[in-house]
Order: sequence, then C-alpha cells, then structure tokens
Amino acid sequence: MATKKANKAIVTPIDQSETFVSAVKSVTESDGVSMEEKLRTLYKIQQADTAIDKIHLLRGELPLEVQDLEDDIAGLNTRIANTQTEIKDAEKYISDLKAKIEECKVLVEKYEEQSKKVMNNREYESITRQIEFQQLEQEASEKHIRETNLLLAEKAQLLEDTKKLLEGRQTDLDNKKAELEQIITETAKEEEQLEAHKEDLAKKLDERMYVAYNRVRNNCKNHLAVVTVKRGACGGCFNQIPPQRQLDIAQNKKIIICEYCGRILVSPEFDEPAKED
Repeated sequence: MATKKANKAIVTPIDQSETFVSAVKSVTESDGVSMEEKLRTLYKIQQADTAIDKIHLLRGELPLEVQDLEDDIAGLNTRIANTQTEIKDAEKYISDLKAKIEECKVLVEKYEEQSKKVMNNREYESITRQIEFQQLEQEASEKHIRETNLLLAEKAQLLEDTKKLLEGRQTDLDNKKAELEQIITETAKEEEQLEAHKEDLAKKLDERMYVAYNRVRNNCKNHLAVVTVKRGACGGCFNQIPPQRQLDIAQNKKIIICEYCGRILVSPEFDEPAKED
C-alpha cells in the first residue's frame, strides 16, 4: 500500500538586508489570509509599537540621568576612598617624622655628654659634626611636618567637600529613581498588554514580512515602518504619491512601498477602526 509523504514547507534563510521590497516576493495568500488582513495586521503592530514608544517617551531622559548619577556617585566614592588613604598615609608620615625628631634629640643629648669626655680635638670635631647632623635632621623633619600638615588640611577640606557633593548626588539619584520607578509602575501593565497584543498579531504574519517590518522600523528616526497615506502624501516622509498609486493602495490587494523612504503604505481607512476603539 502506497503511502503519501507530507509536503514539508521549505524555510529559506532571511536575508540580513531584508526589506519590504524583497519580502513582497515571498508574500502570498496561500495561507488563507487575505492581503488586506495582512496589511491591517501590520498596521496594528505598528500602532502597538507606537503606543509603546510613547510610554518610553514618558520616561524621557530619566534612565540616562539615573545612569549618569550612578557613575558620578561611583567616581565620588572612589575619590573619597583615595583621599582617606592619602590622609592616613600623611598622618603616618608625620608620626614617623615625630619619632625621628625624638630620636634626634636623644642622640644630640648623647653626643653632648660624650663631648664633655673627649680627649682631643679630633674626637671633639667628630662629635660636633654628629650633633650638627642630628640637629639638621630634626629641622628637616619639622619642616616636612609643617608642609604635610598643610597638605592634610587641604585633603581634609577636599574630603569634606566631596562628601557634601556625594550627599547631594545621592539625593538627586534617589529622587530620579523614585520618579522613574513611579512612571514604570504606572505604565508597566499597559506596556505588558501592548507587547502581548503585538506578539499575538505577529503570529499572523509571514516571518519574512515581520523581520522586514522590524528592520525598516529600526532604521527610521520616528520608528514608523507602516504609514497611511495622508492628503496624498506618505505619512512617513511626506512625499507626494501619484494618484494611480493611491488607488492601488486603497484596494489593499498588494504591498506597496514608498519609493522615497521604503516604508509600506496603507489606506487611510485603516485609521478608522482605531478611532472607534
């Protein structure tokens, strides 16, 4: 008994440079879906994407501002940590210098005692040079202490100023985050619904057509890949469309591309259901 083999659909790789022009060649009505329905589905997807874009627009520059503030705060924390380390190092340096001064004083006293017991000029001159050397070391250490104390005062002021600046930045960040969180919370449900609606609509389309739609949309500044004809012009680039081409668009029987911007053009009637909703 002969068995029939099921015909398997041949899936062709999607060209990385896919556009509506190339996608048109693969779009047919063999799946039982009329061209008009496909066009309406595309336009509804565009409307959903536009609504999502408006939601993101409400957030404005807040996400970038939050990121900038977080970067500023990270930089200020690093500056504070480095300044604190420099202050500790300077304090240790002063402590070492003070210990050296005390050591010099002890040695001076020791050499002065020895000078009282010298037997000849040679020994006296040697001890005198040692005393002078220790006194110079003491004076140099005292000078370094004064200079380091001035540096410490500058570092302490810098630390205080940086902490105040950090406090202000942290307050700004908390406010921006709260504002952004409020907007996200208020629009999260609506955005989720729009995304789900868009996914359901996308299932009705040929894969090549949907990929082409997303590619054109991403390449447009206003993210409009499917536009209606408005006053005889493309709703995306506003170039005039010939009357015969407008008639073809109104019939909804094939995909028609704007020859100027590459967007897909649909009938102005597609806006009417949206107004009723």
